[in-house]
Amino acid sequence: MPAPLFIFVIIAFVWRISTVVISTLNERALKASGAHEVGAANSIFLALAHLAFYIVATVEGAKLPKLNFTLSAIGVVIYLVSALALISVLRSLGRLWTVKIIINERQPFIRTGLFSWVRHPNYFLNIIPELIGFGLALNAYWTLIVGLPLYCIPLVVRIRQEEAAMSEAVPGYM
Repeated sequence: MPAPLFIFVIIAFVWRISTVVISTLNERALKASGAHEVGAANSIFLALAHLAFYIVATVEGAKLPKLNFTLSAIGVVIYLVSALALISVLRSLGRLWTVKIIINERQPFIRTGLFSWVRHPNYFLNIIPELIGFGLALNAYWTLIVGLPLYCIPLVVRIRQEEAAMSEAVPGYM
């Protein structure tokens, strides 16, 4: 794997680990204030699927004899745009943002930033483009063809769980 792509992979892993740290801190504070988790088993499965996607794409990319650097550059740009989307989501949600579904009785309905345009920007503007960008950057075609649809199974479950929890907790959500 060329050094620039190796550096990209390291930065991507560090970026994701740092967001998990932010999520964990927010989760602890939310639970301390009486919030509860919804869909815990699926959250674990989704986290494992995310990690597996990163690892499998990295291995697939490392085994390729030659990379398409144009495709790699496009993938890196898509990944960076998805990271900017996550930063926007983090700004809008603040301490409410976690990688889990954590709901409290005073759950607000966020309508700022990307949430004013898209119902689930964290999923549709961050996670899916992030995985596509990561896979393209590494020319990990099989990971994209097989792994992305598999990843979408727990993601769809997550969205349904979140919709149900928010509908129950936030008047007028639906």
